[in-house]
Order: sequence, then C-alpha cells, then structure tokens
Amino acid sequence: MAVLLPPTVWVCANGCPVRDRTPGAVPNRFHSCPALGGLTSPLVAEGSQVRVRAVEREDYEGGQLVQRDANGRPVQSVITDRPDGSNDIVVLAPTAVWSAEGMM
Repeated sequence: MAVLLPPTVWVCANGCPVRDRTPGAVPNRFHSCPALGGLTSPLVAEGSQVRVRAVEREDYEGGQLVQRDANGRPVQSVITDRPDGSNDIVVLAPTAVWSAEGMM
C-alpha cells in the first residue's frame, strides 16, 4: 500500500506573489525576494506562522567583500523564525581580499 501525501504549497513569508507547489513535503524552496532587497530567501509552507528577515551587518567592513541588498545595505544573514522558537539561519560570510602587489 502506498501512502500519498498531499501537495505542499510554498509562499513567501514577506508577501511576494511567488508560489510553488511540490508533491508531499519536498523542502528547500527559495526565491529572490523583493521585500528583502533581492536577497535569496526561503519559501515557507502556506499557512505557517513563520517570519523571514534579513539582518543588516553592523561591524566594520574594511577591505572585505560583503553581500549587499538592492538598496546597498550590507547584510550578514537571513533568518527564518518559527513560532516554537526554532530558526534557520543563512550566514552571508564576507570574502577577504588579498593582493600579491609588492611581494616581489
């Protein structure tokens, strides 16, 4: 006997019109979210009480290459908060820059 799971409808927690439909509970649906300045953020199961937010970087950038949103603000992470207190965090780690000039 096969168990058929109903399809899951995925939506943006920030109100974007993006929708996706997958068989069962296939995870990891993402989109470029205009509400978060074009950052890649997860889609959530329709009806879930989840909050997705971007966290602006507050430390010194120096010569690092950092991820920026469409408004030019440096972003350090995208966090998905659930009502039970659990969360998922995507860390947007900076890239260090090094130059070989003057090494000879």
